[in-house]
Amino acid sequence: MRAAVVVSVLAVAFSLVANLLVGEAGYVLRNLAAAMVLLLWARRAGLRRGELGFGAGTVRRGVVWGLGVSAVVAAVLIAGVVLADAVPGVDGLLGDARADLDGAELAYATLVRIPLGTAFFEEVVFRGVLLALYVRWLGVRAGVLASAGVFGLWHVAPALVALEVNDVAAASSAGVAAVVAAVLVTAFAGVLFAWLRHASGSLWAPVLAHWAMNSLGLVAAAVT
Repeated sequence: MRAAVVVSVLAVAFSLVANLLVGEAGYVLRNLAAAMVLLLWARRAGLRRGELGFGAGTVRRGVVWGLGVSAVVAAVLIAGVVLADAVPGVDGLLGDARADLDGAELAYATLVRIPLGTAFFEEVVFRGVLLALYVRWLGVRAGVLASAGVFGLWHVAPALVALEVNDVAAASSAGVAAVVAAVLVTAFAGVLFAWLRHASGSLWAPVLAHWAMNSLGLVAAAVT
């Protein structure tokens, strides 16, 4: 119980400090370092490799599941891009000022920053260590919901940054609604990622799915 709560609080605090105070400085390296430290602590605390999603013989199954989900995500986003001009509101869903990048910046974001600094890091924290701690404490169903809830709270700070980039006041009704929506949507995504983690038996499945959603979403925003 204590370990799950402590890791949850530290995770949310890390997100607030990293997003609102530190910014982009050392993003990939600091997140990879944090992931490695957390994994080492988890192993020393008695969590098994299988509980963390790194069980022997699970890589191939995780990759297959992850690529399958990634293909679905790609199909949905391609359809969105194609229909953006024809269906009202689609371009608004895909649009994001953070996608205003040149070719090199977009390549770095989709192939380095997001897969290593975001997808791998966040999946280690939430579907690796934190999910394992909550499942031990609360059981599978409640553990999934608890870890997903913390995952939602983790996204408060990134949502505030996104509002600033897109010139929306955080204190406005639109800003508050956007933050609440970000928490709810990412919490729901956390449930789906946790299901994928358990269905595949591997952390690599949600890592790949997470990468696809973020990276391909950024590409879709860039081309609309």
